[in-house]
Order: sequence, then C-alpha cells, then structure tokens
Amino acid sequence: MPDRDEQASAIEASVGRKVLWRLVLPCALYILIGAIDRTNVSFAALQMNADLGMSGTQYGFAAGVLFIGYVLAKYPSVLAYETLGMRHWLAGITLAWGLAACAMGLVSAHWQVYALRLFIGLMEGGLSSGLMIYLSQFAPDRWRATILAIPIMSINIAQVIGSPLSGWLIDVDNPLGIAGWRFMFLVEGLPALALALFALLHFPNSPAQARWLSTAERDWVRDNVKGAVRPERGQAQDGRWSALASPIGWICAAIWFCILASNYGVMFWLPTMVKGLSGLSATQTGLVVALPNAAAAIALVLNARHSDRTGERVLHVAIPALVGGSGLLAAYLLGPGLPGLAMLVIGGACTGCTVAAFWAIPTRLLDPRGLAMGIVMINMLGSFAGATVPAAMGWLRESSGSFLPPTLLLFGIALTCAALCLAARRHLARA
Repeated sequence: MPDRDEQASAIEASVGRKVLWRLVLPCALYILIGAIDRTNVSFAALQMNADLGMSGTQYGFAAGVLFIGYVLAKYPSVLAYETLGMRHWLAGITLAWGLAACAMGLVSAHWQVYALRLFIGLMEGGLSSGLMIYLSQFAPDRWRATILAIPIMSINIAQVIGSPLSGWLIDVDNPLGIAGWRFMFLVEGLPALALALFALLHFPNSPAQARWLSTAERDWVRDNVKGAVRPERGQAQDGRWSALASPIGWICAAIWFCILASNYGVMFWLPTMVKGLSGLSATQTGLVVALPNAAAAIALVLNARHSDRTGERVLHVAIPALVGGSGLLAAYLLGPGLPGLAMLVIGGACTGCTVAAFWAIPTRLLDPRGLAMGIVMINMLGSFAGATVPAAMGWLRESSGSFLPPTLLLFGIALTCAALCLAARRHLARA
C-alpha cells in the first residue's frame, strides 16, 4: 500500500497534468490571440499607411500607443479580476478587445487608429498578469516553470501563425470586396469574440469550483498551493517597497525594458523592413517574418532549459541579446538573399529567447518581501518600451529615408542590455 508521500506525489502529478491541459493551454490561447490582435497592425501598415495617409512617425505612434493603455490598465484590470472573478473578467476584456480589433477594419483616419489601439491596450493591459495570478492558484511547485514557459512561448507562436495568415488575408480576394488590410483586421478580431463566450463556459473561478479535480485533489491544492494566498489584514508590510530603493531592482527593470524594446522593435517593424528591402508580396513577407519567430520559440525553450541545467542566468540573457542585435544589423547590411535571411533568423531567434531566462534574475536578487512590487515595477517599465521604441524607429526611418538608423537603434539597445546584464552579474555574485 503506498505511503502518504507517494500518495501526495501522485496527487501532485495528477493535478499538474490536469491544470496543464484544462487551464494552461486555454490561457495560452488567449495570450496568443491577444498577441495577434496587438501586432497585426505591422502587416496592415503595408497598405493602411498609404490608404490613410499615415507617415512613418504616425504609424510608429499608432503601434506604440497601445502600450500606454497597457501600462494604465495593469493595476485596474487586476483589481477587476479580483472583484469579478475569472469568468466574467476574462469574458469582458476579451469581448471588448475583440470588438475593437474588428473595428480597426472600419477606420478612416489616423486618430481613429490611435483611439482603437489605445482601447485594445486598456483591455489587454492586465491579461498576462491576471492569468498568471489565476494559474498560481492551481499550479504545483514542480510545474511552475512549464506553466510560465508555455504562455511566453505562445507570443512567438502567435507571430509564426499570425505573420503568414495576416499576409495571406491582405493579398487574398476577399468576399466583402474591401481593402485587404481591413479584411485582415475583421477576420483576426473574430476569434476573440468566440473566446469571450468560451471564458464564461469553461473557467472555474477557483480550485474549489474545478469539477474536473477530484475531492482529494481539490483538498491537496487548498492545502499545498499557496500562490494566491493573500496576507492577512494588518499584516506587516515591511520591505514591500524595497525594490524601488534597490539598485538591482532598477537594473533588472532596465534590462527588461531593453529586452522588450528589442522584441517590440522587431515585431512592429520587421514586416515593413522585409518588404521594403525585398519587394516581396504581403504573403511572401509573412512567410519570411514567420521564420525568425519560429526560431525564437524554439530558442526560448532551449535557452531556458540550458540556464536551468547550468544554474547560470545572466549570460543566458546577455549573450543572446548581443548576438540578436548583431544578427539584425548583419541581415540589413547583407540585404536580400540567403545569407541575409540566415542572419535575420539568427537575430530574431536570439532576440526572442532571452525572455524566460531573464525572470530567474530578479526572483533571485530581490528581497522576497518586495518581490511582488518589484515584478510590477519591472513589468511597468518594460511596457514603456512598446510605447516608445516603435515610434522612435518610425521617426528615424522617416527622417533618414533608410532602415539603417532604426536597425542601429536595435543594435544599441542590445549592447545596453548586455552591459546591464554584466552589472547584474556582479550583484548576483555577491548574493
């Protein structure tokens, strides 16, 4: 007869498998669809900019303004999640951003693009944070790394799926007889509307409501999974804000800014750069853009696993960041052709693979009492990368008439990221 430890281990494994299939993969689908609806404007720009008379600077602002909403909504959205519960919160924000994503196909002026992009950012602002808080109520400790990696990887998968799909939807003769970019927005906004209904029907608000867990499994989760346990009222909050006074907290926030700046710079401008340099159709551009994103999804998992095996964290961010920036610059200098494409894939893969490895650094270095607020601070500063870097790249492109200055900006960000990582490494060595 199995002893108590064996029974607990078996229950933990059973809970982990069920949570993975019942909750993690569906949650990753929401992040995937959200990522497509955030970034498909990069393909719309192939036609939309000319149709609406938008300059490169105006397009860059339209791409980045979403992240202003993203930052503003982060706290209110999580508070709404705690008040409404998972089902109604997720259904509400998904329905709202889906309607706005579809409405992008109806715009007739650049200010309407700004307004809808800002609204989508407001609705999606708390999505990843809310889903991570939700999953922490169910996740056994030995499954937490997998639960983190899958949603992060879904962002890269969104580009692998979304890039060719967006390009094809723009090029295809659509049955509505409207401009391709308008048809793309309409079609790619519809899945969010279906997911809003799915949220109401599928997600339990808490482990106690998860009917697919047995009574023993629900009891085990209640007694052993403490990710969502709140401190008692009046409990001491000493050290809660320590990350704000810690140099390493700000170093980590700056590294995260650089990581997201590089990723969003590639995400929002790569289709335009590829088409401008190669003259490919939208469909062909989508296939080319999918390659570095597919490589990034694979490299993300391999880099994170190697970091876990070796226990080394900082170089698993610094080296890929540096190689990624160098690869993107080399791809521009080599131009169209197989060598340039190879460097583009290497640059995109290395730029995208730093995300998961990074989070082992602040969780190791920050005061445990201030870790939650430190993570919020890091995320908020990182969100400003999306609001500023695409717009800066648009201004550089327009003012210079070349893609070289925007590419040099990404290379400079990669160098800065590597230098900051070396500074973090000194703190890690002392810790």
